[in-house]
Amino acid sequence: MFDNETKKDYVSQSMKTVFSTQIYIDKALHFKSLDRKIQSELMDECQLLLDKDSEGHKWSEKNYPSGYTSYGSYDQLHSQNSTFKKLGLKVDKHMAKYIHQLDYDIKPTDLEMTHCWVNIMPELAQHTAHIHPLSVISGTFYLQIPKLASSIKFEDPRLQCFMNTPPIKSKSKLANKRFVELKPQEGDVILFESWLKHEVPRNQSTEPRVSISFNYGWKK
Repeated sequence: MFDNETKKDYVSQSMKTVFSTQIYIDKALHFKSLDRKIQSELMDECQLLLDKDSEGHKWSEKNYPSGYTSYGSYDQLHSQNSTFKKLGLKVDKHMAKYIHQLDYDIKPTDLEMTHCWVNIMPELAQHTAHIHPLSVISGTFYLQIPKLASSIKFEDPRLQCFMNTPPIKSKSKLANKRFVELKPQEGDVILFESWLKHEVPRNQSTEPRVSISFNYGWKK
């Protein structure tokens, strides 16, 4: 029999975590000095899109119930607008760190931001589970996250392979969970590999949840 300390050491040495799914989260804007100016400019640009983007509203009615996204109208804002370009340059630095963490055998400059769009989710809006096909890395910057606003929820990519696997404890380790919800804060950026299925549950806040999403693909 092992005493508690020996058992703990034995378990830690005998278990290996492999085939991990890595999600990156860090602060992209601190909303101080120049960052606060960018925040204000981004909010103004998002409001302008919400007010003026008739094509985006038409697309959202069919594909983004109860919410608004510029994905179907203005999806390259980083190359069309100087304010979104400033944000893109900051996100690029985090993307380079993420590539290093993933051990990708490429240089950060091998990838480029290909798409960038706005998402505005009022009360009760949601975004159902999906992936980002044809991209390499995807992510979201969080501009306005009111109290009670939705988290982002990720699904274990092996889910369809589990077959007779027993259920997981409600208080399981993060690495063993089948679904993981991350609660971003304003100014955060979250990055993930584009094949990872994710969703945004129904927004329970009476204030809108405002975010800016993007894809990175191979540089042409």
